[in-house]
Amino acid sequence: MRPKTSALSGPPVGWQIPLAGTVLVLAVWAAYANSFSAPFVFDDALSIEKNPTIRHLGRLVEVLSPPATATGAAGRPVVNLSLAVNYALGGLNVRGYHIVNALIHALAGLVLFGIVRRTLLRPILRERFGAAALPLAWVVALLWVLHPLQTESVTCVVQRSESLMGLFYLLTLYGFIRGVESAAPRRWQIFTVVVCLVGMATKEVMVSAPVLVLLYDRTFVAGSFRAAWRERGRLYVGLAATWLLLGYLMAGANPRTGMVAFGKSISSWDYALTQCRAIALYLRLSFWPSPLVLDYGTWIARSLAEVWPQAVLVVVLVAGTFVALWRRPVIGFLCFWFFAILAPSSSVVPLITQTIAEHRMYLSLAAVIALVVLGGYRWLGHRSLPVWLALAAGAGWLTGLRNEDYRSELALWKVTVADQPENPRAQLSLGCALAIAGQPGEALEHLAAAVRLEPDYPEARFNLGNFLFRQNRLDEALEQCEAAVRLRPSYFDARFVLGGVLLRLGRTADALQNFEAALRLQPDNAALQEETGNALVLVQHWEEAAQHYAVAVRLKPNSIAVHYNLGNALFQQRRFAEAAEHYAAVVRLQPDFAEAHNNLANALAQLGRLDEAQAQYEETLRLKPDFAPARNNLARLQALRATLPR
Repeated sequence: MRPKTSALSGPPVGWQIPLAGTVLVLAVWAAYANSFSAPFVFDDALSIEKNPTIRHLGRLVEVLSPPATATGAAGRPVVNLSLAVNYALGGLNVRGYHIVNALIHALAGLVLFGIVRRTLLRPILRERFGAAALPLAWVVALLWVLHPLQTESVTCVVQRSESLMGLFYLLTLYGFIRGVESAAPRRWQIFTVVVCLVGMATKEVMVSAPVLVLLYDRTFVAGSFRAAWRERGRLYVGLAATWLLLGYLMAGANPRTGMVAFGKSISSWDYALTQCRAIALYLRLSFWPSPLVLDYGTWIARSLAEVWPQAVLVVVLVAGTFVALWRRPVIGFLCFWFFAILAPSSSVVPLITQTIAEHRMYLSLAAVIALVVLGGYRWLGHRSLPVWLALAAGAGWLTGLRNEDYRSELALWKVTVADQPENPRAQLSLGCALAIAGQPGEALEHLAAAVRLEPDYPEARFNLGNFLFRQNRLDEALEQCEAAVRLRPSYFDARFVLGGVLLRLGRTADALQNFEAALRLQPDNAALQEETGNALVLVQHWEEAAQHYAVAVRLKPNSIAVHYNLGNALFQQRRFAEAAEHYAAVVRLQPDFAEAHNNLANALAQLGRLDEAQAQYEETLRLKPDFAPARNNLARLQALRATLPR
């Protein structure tokens, strides 16, 4: 029996599908290969580098309960689990994280390819598109995976929350399609509900998936909502039940939406106006992806006059979507796809961190591309395919160029500030990157710009203060750190650094007040416990200092400085045996630390262990022959031993 062939010339269909899929994966690899060494940027630091829950994959309860500080993973246990797997395999080696992101994106592209191909073979579209279903589906998927607008979702590691959710969203729809095509649909229906449930634990945008599946059923399979419910009601009950998990995650893990940004009230109406601008921008970037911007800040439209052209466009598109749903259901479905996926982040619910973000277009872009490609095919027929291939090649090239911006935090934030100079967060991020790069003059300029643009921005105040502190400009640092604490009293880093500034200014009591406030926020912070001990030493509160050093030792058992300081604090309390233990730990960790050998000798001498004390004094002088205290101590010890009976 001869294999079935497509209406287009070429190899049998059975070979075309795996070949097309392989090329799709290779295209993703080629476009994103230059991003694999890109550093962690933006929210990656909090979600990966400073996220303790990803460090122990075996502690599954912790892994599935990411902290609120892990901004990209909080309330998203599946995302945190994926980061924990990455950490287990390669620690903080960034290459592994990028490879996983690229694989997720490639898998999503393959699933989209399958969805579009099978949809074009449905009876409602088969006559018009069935003969070219495979190449059209492949072109849609290829343009989607290579589009430069996708770079933020793929190259920013923590934005895998978007791409991973997109994969589960597409798998939910794909599972439904396979179920209606199968003679035994139950397994596919179970698969559909399971991946939808996993998607709900990945990102909140998944909320619209059950609705989109129902609309797909009505549009391409059953013909009406009533028929869809009658034939597959149990499936929809199962899909709707996945909202319970989403609701639980949103209610129990610091909601990711709010009404405040940089201290300014944002109403739903203001946010909706802002999203008119955002949606218009997303559409423009879909057709002309330049310039691409990592961070658009938190700009808010305060009146309709600011965005009326974009508002008119959105109103027309939304109205057209509802009309098309009834009169041109296929077009209506694609338009609904676009808006339904954007709705959780781009409607009336204010998001305080970013009012506009390119990664939100990750899945909605597929609907735009499908609409354009199918429209082009209706107009030009097979002649449109070379056009799409050329555009795909150009898109892949632009994606590679955009990934070059991610080669370093400094390069990325320079590009961002160049396009968004009024964005205080971009100015702050560039300032921090310049400081790390050893360019203090430029760093100060941008850090100060962030404060000037948004005086009530606690992070800008703190980072400027911290920078000034490191530059030994203590009075200026004090002003900025005090402002940061005033704006956010629970700001741990600002409390900690403010305490350090006050300590350097000689205001030890004020420093201790801030250290104590910081300890209430993070009692298990070893550096803070150590610094508090140092402050208490200055006022000779040896017992309290020892208590804080002891906590620091427990948290950092291999810290030479903490063991040494704890030994000193214990020695001052005449707790010589305990002091000797910590001095011994120091010389074990750093055998060439002459002062520690001398102090250990002092403690041993106080304990009457004279032979051991003499050996330590001699070791001190071997390491540091001109160390007068050890020479004097050794002389006194030898004189004492001479008076003792043999």
